[in-house]
Amino acid sequence: MRRVWGRELAGWAAALALALLAVGRLTSSPRSALMFDDGDSLIVALVGRSILDGGGGDWALSSVLFLPEIAVFTALDASLPFDVNGVLAVNAVVNVLALYGAIRLVAGRRVEGRTPVAWSVAALGVFCLLIAMESSPSRDALELASLMLTTTYYSAIVVAVVLAVGLCRRFLDRTRKGAALPVSLGMVAAVATLCNPLFAAWATVPLSLVLGGLCLTTLAVRRRSLALIAALVGGSILGFLGRIPFSAWIANSGAGYIQPAEWIHSAAYYADLAIDRLSSPGGVFGTVAVLALTLLAVVRTAHASDAGDRLVATAAWALPLVVLIGGIAAGTHAARYLQPLVFAPVLALLALPRVRMPRATLARVVPAVVAVVLLVVGAASVPRIVQAASAPDPDLACVTDWVDSSGRTGAGQFWTVRLPKLHAADPTRLVQVDHELRGYAWLVDRRDFAAGEVSFLIEDSQTVAWNLPTAAAPTAVIACGRYRILDYAPATLPLGPARS
Repeated sequence: MRRVWGRELAGWAAALALALLAVGRLTSSPRSALMFDDGDSLIVALVGRSILDGGGGDWALSSVLFLPEIAVFTALDASLPFDVNGVLAVNAVVNVLALYGAIRLVAGRRVEGRTPVAWSVAALGVFCLLIAMESSPSRDALELASLMLTTTYYSAIVVAVVLAVGLCRRFLDRTRKGAALPVSLGMVAAVATLCNPLFAAWATVPLSLVLGGLCLTTLAVRRRSLALIAALVGGSILGFLGRIPFSAWIANSGAGYIQPAEWIHSAAYYADLAIDRLSSPGGVFGTVAVLALTLLAVVRTAHASDAGDRLVATAAWALPLVVLIGGIAAGTHAARYLQPLVFAPVLALLALPRVRMPRATLARVVPAVVAVVLLVVGAASVPRIVQAASAPDPDLACVTDWVDSSGRTGAGQFWTVRLPKLHAADPTRLVQVDHELRGYAWLVDRRDFAAGEVSFLIEDSQTVAWNLPTAAAPTAVIACGRYRILDYAPATLPLGPARS
């Protein structure tokens, strides 16, 4: 038992080291803007801050409810003495550790000739290497692995999908009867679908197809596969029903994103993203790595030694294929919907044939040595993460200091105002509006619109030209680097009716 715990602890230590390396690499690249500054990326932090300040809020969310992400961020924010950026960086490390836990479940139990901890660390290492190959500050780039480090771009669903694969594999591997694993799978499907309907597209549909294929093998496998399909489908249905009480928070159900008539434009859009991705050495390396893993998955599907291995190997290539075809057929235009293309193929490493260590001593010593080396190297990334998270932003500080000292309420557009809003002493002092000064109810607390009027506007290069309801001119313009504050005091500007 002591040896088992030693191996598992070594695996978690190695995972922590890899997480630190990945986060350190991202925070020192231009893509760090996606973690710390991007308007979309700040919703979880805004909600978490509202909860800790004692307010529930009347939030206008997308089709994603972010419940696990909010819970994790809020717990970290409440327990750590860091500012928002520091908590976001720690949250990124936690996301990678959660992914390792799910991967470890997929790897299965240790049996003679199988080293699941080592292969789990290897799979996570490959995924972190893919993260290291990504550096674009654009949220629309086909750089999908690094989205795992954000609080907004579906990290919880990535973990849930891998968990689902792991629960299916464990149930197929078991020799004893029991309903605990299918029930657990149903619970994961229910919670994941409740929080994000994408789980149905990323896991329920493709995994059901994979399990359906396994039904064509032996009678025992067929029975277990049907039970898993029932758990996936039943849990997803419960998840969709569970979204009904949250309907007041869902400003967009996501149905409008499905436009089958746009499939040609969707295919062209993703093709352009792929071409752009291949224009850099990192993009070429990442693409080749993913294709190699996919090919490995196909080979292992044909040569799997048991149903569990075959499930994992098939899922590694089937999930990306189904998601890609489905995304194009639905006419989508968002790279983040294609994340299974990078996280699913790494699961192929968990379906490799069993290997035998030449000596028992090596089996005990090698994992520990690797974990220690990785941890030492990973620890070297901590100063880099701290430096990035604590780097001063004089332009942002100029805005927040002015807003805090004014004691008045102002407004700004989505991509401009959200960062100052998060860092202001009182976020309600900044109202999110569109270019016509109507309340913009998207990923924001709708109670902000009760202010009714504002006396200043914040703008930057992302601000659409204003079309104000009055002819008032600013009495002062305060320059704050990349920001400008248009001060209309003592006059005020009325807010129009809110829209989503």
